[in-house]
Amino acid sequence: MQYLRMYTVCVYIANKLVKVMSRSVKKAQEQYALSTSVSCTQSDTEASVIAGDDTKENWAPIEELHALGIAAADTKRLRESGIFSIQGVLMQTHKDLGQIKGLSEAKVDKILDAARKHSQPGFMSGITALERRQRIRRISTGCSDLDTLLGGGIESMAITEVFGEFRSGKTQLCHTIAVTAQLDGSRVAYLDTEGTFRPEKIGPIAERYKLDPTVTLSKIAYARAYTHEQQIELLAAAAEQMSEKKFALLIIDSLTALFRVDFTGRGELADRQQKLGQHLASLAKLADEFNIAIFVTNQVMAQVDGAAMFTADPKKPIGGHILAHASTTRLYLRKGRGNNRVAKIYDSPSLPEAEATFAVGEQGVCDAEE
Repeated sequence: MQYLRMYTVCVYIANKLVKVMSRSVKKAQEQYALSTSVSCTQSDTEASVIAGDDTKENWAPIEELHALGIAAADTKRLRESGIFSIQGVLMQTHKDLGQIKGLSEAKVDKILDAARKHSQPGFMSGITALERRQRIRRISTGCSDLDTLLGGGIESMAITEVFGEFRSGKTQLCHTIAVTAQLDGSRVAYLDTEGTFRPEKIGPIAERYKLDPTVTLSKIAYARAYTHEQQIELLAAAAEQMSEKKFALLIIDSLTALFRVDFTGRGELADRQQKLGQHLASLAKLADEFNIAIFVTNQVMAQVDGAAMFTADPKKPIGGHILAHASTTRLYLRKGRGNNRVAKIYDSPSLPEAEATFAVGEQGVCDAEE
């Protein structure tokens, strides 16, 4: 009789869990269905290019630590060091915080304790993780097939890398998503390391989506970097703006160009990879902290070893394993016929290996030409 009661209780609990998980999965599917793509003929009123619940902020201002006993002078020092949220504090190591001028070891311990009390980091259930994933927003690429390939568009809280040789459509894609990311009123940060940003390209793309070209340009925070050190420092400036205004996207075109220039030869390779890894870690933290999409372009190099003889396409992306592990989704672009380009999922934790064809034109990236 006792075993029968235990069995009945277990069945009851199992049924409850199934119902809860079913509701969560159904809600996730509904959110995914919202991430419909934009074709060349659709306007911003006909498509939902950014999906997800962006009413909930994923971060808390650093000033909220004042209520937990942290002095205003110390939070000012954190801000001057590029840390603008409590989540940003928890993403730093004790060593990094200790290197901030004016923060003693005792102050660092106190700040970390206060941040932990505020945010209570730790393990969460799979259901909570699923609900957190529902905050993800997806940004349309401008091509319906490419959006489908990416599961609805370029997702936030992730690093999306596109690589390919010249004229494969990388910068055209950057210009297009700099506009589509604004369809919900958000802003875009654009970090240019190769001098390829063309503001005059934004106008025709904005008109395609029935947006005002001047307003669209005003919502793009643009910066030109000439050294890898400038590139790294500009992230802190971007984080400061994101703590004050709503951003949906950070574009870096291209991620590796300046690292290739500033570090030459095998003797500097280890130092280059270490700094590139730290830069990518900062990007990943920024994506999680402010729920933004990180979109980076990358260059390729020819494979000249013996294996190249047996490879159909002997080109591979720059950055090695450091970049391969840091990127959430990697997209390989290559030229097609005429204005068409082909995108292939090179690596992704959730997307199958597949291809999509898109076209580039005066109004940016759109559906492929027949």
